[in-house]
Amino acid sequence: MIRFDCQLDRRDFRFRVAFEAESGITALFGPSGSGKTTAIRLLAGLEQPRQGRIVAGDTVLLDTGQRLCIPPHRRRIGLVFQDAQLLPHLDVRANLTYGRFFTPQSERRIAVEPVIDVLGIGHLLARRPDSLSGGERQRVAIGRALLASPRLLLMDEPLASLDAARKREILPFIERLRDEFRVPIVYVSHAVEEVARLASRVIRLENGAVTAAGSPADVLAPVALASLAERFDAVSVLSAPIRQYLPDYGVTVLDHPAGEIVVPGQIAAHQGEVRIAIRAASVTLAVGRPAQVSVRTILSGRITAIDRNESPFAMATLALPGGQSLKAYATRLSFDALGLDIGDEVQALIKSATIDERSLAVLPAGGR
Repeated sequence: MIRFDCQLDRRDFRFRVAFEAESGITALFGPSGSGKTTAIRLLAGLEQPRQGRIVAGDTVLLDTGQRLCIPPHRRRIGLVFQDAQLLPHLDVRANLTYGRFFTPQSERRIAVEPVIDVLGIGHLLARRPDSLSGGERQRVAIGRALLASPRLLLMDEPLASLDAARKREILPFIERLRDEFRVPIVYVSHAVEEVARLASRVIRLENGAVTAAGSPADVLAPVALASLAERFDAVSVLSAPIRQYLPDYGVTVLDHPAGEIVVPGQIAAHQGEVRIAIRAASVTLAVGRPAQVSVRTILSGRITAIDRNESPFAMATLALPGGQSLKAYATRLSFDALGLDIGDEVQALIKSATIDERSLAVLPAGGR
């Protein structure tokens, strides 16, 4: 359990943030300048708050009231940044084991070989960093941080500098890291698909304050119309079990109470459910079930709210069978042309091509 409660004042920024993080991944999510990296720096001891208290498990790392501050090198916190920051003169094996030199022998809980296996870097051990791809360098950086046997792992936009293909490559490794080593992770990102896939808990930050905390489904769904630019970040998080994989078409069909959901790619057979993030701007509403359309995901729902302002857009909230909800953006013109109102039964159309594979997470049985 991580308990964080800190206050910091700069000339043009006030930081007042408190949250708790348990096992699994806690994501700090929000726009640039919201305080995500400041929270990471305070946790790591790279910056000092005006007032605060940070506790990791049974260890108090910071308590300004008691004038207690454990220095960064003694906090046993692993750090992974956008830039892998590997030592260029050392090969991969030496980079991996570098952090272990600062961890007492009695506290080295994580062995080298399992980390190499989980991250899939056994074939890279004799190579130098300048010969690695961006994704390979980040995997080595993650391994180096983990092999210090940290009580907490901090990941600050670890995929931000990678292209889409390298991001898809690394996400499964982070999931295995989370599931097999059980080290609490605080993960900073403004990429909604990454957060929806990885996090069990999301802390939303804006202007140096917590504005929401809870599950991805609770926090990532917009409560009101976003700004014109931010409407592409408005998402709903749904979950449903796998019905089947169609190898001839390369898609997986999920069995949601509101209708089948077709997602790209193959998802391994699993006892649990698949969590998926659907952008509100990718949802099309229809009155009556349309025929002769290319869209395969058509979900039945009832409008429970319509949010409007003076912008060109409005946002509808749909209650779906099974208890989940779905957000849909459309122009106000479209809403009025269809005569949509609260209580109307509608069909939500979602193109599989708009679903980002990065958002697909396999959950344990009963997980959400």
